[in-house]
Amino acid sequence: MPFLEAVRLAFAQIRVQKLKSFFTLLGVMIGVMFLIAVVSIVEGMSRYVQEDFAGALLGVNTFTLRRAGGEFGDHSEAEWREMQRRPRLYKSEVDEVRAVLPASMLSSIENMTFAYASSPFARPKQVQTVTAEETYFTLKKYKLSSGRAFTAQEVTLGSKVVVIGSEAATHFFPGLDPLGRELRMGGTSFQVIGVIEPQGSVFGFSLDRLAIAPYTSSLARVTNPRGDVRAFVVQSPNPVILNEAMEEVRALMRGIRHLGPGQKDNFTVESSATAMQFFNELKGKLIAFGTALPAIGLIVGALVIMNIMLVAVAERTREIGIRKALGARRRDIMRQFLVEAASLSVLGAAIGIALGIAIAKLIAAVSPLPAGVAYWSIPAAVVLGAGVGIVAGIYPASRAARLDPIAALRQE
Repeated sequence: MPFLEAVRLAFAQIRVQKLKSFFTLLGVMIGVMFLIAVVSIVEGMSRYVQEDFAGALLGVNTFTLRRAGGEFGDHSEAEWREMQRRPRLYKSEVDEVRAVLPASMLSSIENMTFAYASSPFARPKQVQTVTAEETYFTLKKYKLSSGRAFTAQEVTLGSKVVVIGSEAATHFFPGLDPLGRELRMGGTSFQVIGVIEPQGSVFGFSLDRLAIAPYTSSLARVTNPRGDVRAFVVQSPNPVILNEAMEEVRALMRGIRHLGPGQKDNFTVESSATAMQFFNELKGKLIAFGTALPAIGLIVGALVIMNIMLVAVAERTREIGIRKALGARRRDIMRQFLVEAASLSVLGAAIGIALGIAIAKLIAAVSPLPAGVAYWSIPAAVVLGAGVGIVAGIYPASRAARLDPIAALRQE
């Protein structure tokens, strides 16, 4: 029997027995649906991290020197305790590091925490509070919608000036021009001198609810009350010299802290590549864990298809006998039932793909989780569906092919 004729007969059987066919393909449909949804969500997160997260939060071609706590990767409790015991990072060390950096590299101190701010026009609200140097705005590629960034002179003087994000401007100064107005933080009033263009959000976290003041200002009592440096961010003009600079900084810091050859670093130098490596490892684990449940659904679906196909063989024994009496060979019967099982499974996979994509889009629409359809997952799901159908149909098809035509014709 030609392959297309077998497919036609298979879909004819599906049309005749719609309800039974639906329940037959339900397991495959659910398994593929969750598989596509999981892969789409993980793929969307991966794209988001690569295209937005690394750039928005970590910066492109940047690395950060810090004490601890920002490291990516799996760490045991003992490792975390060890990191918390590390010496703090101080301005004097940062100055030594800055002295060896190439002139083409941009750098800035970055002390960051969350604190409440208030104005006479709105209720107090928590904002991302940052104290930094004047280079911070260029390093983070911030563009101002109004006003200006603070200058090196204002950093030297510790001026009480602040640049705020667009969401902070809207909240604290509703319907007003925030420039020149006072924003109170840490018990001190700061004059707003600039507003940053909207940055959007990352995983639901707004990048526009922030306030940036000179690291020498009194706001440092809030961002780094112990007088240390939370982070020192360095940006390279190109990725080629980034790794060389990181190694140079690491070697210098080991020398500053008199670390012997056998001693571990008691500081952290990490880049956006470190974060990406960590996320790629996490992505593999998420896919492996996320596909475990769909795999159970596919196994259940395969068992259901096998059971239904065995019933079909029993119900159509006389039909098989007639076909064999008319000259059908074993392989024709075998092919017919295998194609029928595979067609059922592929149809279930196709419906599952559509539902999986719909679920991923729905999750992306109602939650901060992004979702991006991995196009490779669609043909993979179709092949998987066909494979499940073929595996499940082998035994029933073999049983049908081995029927004796005379005995089959006697079957009522």
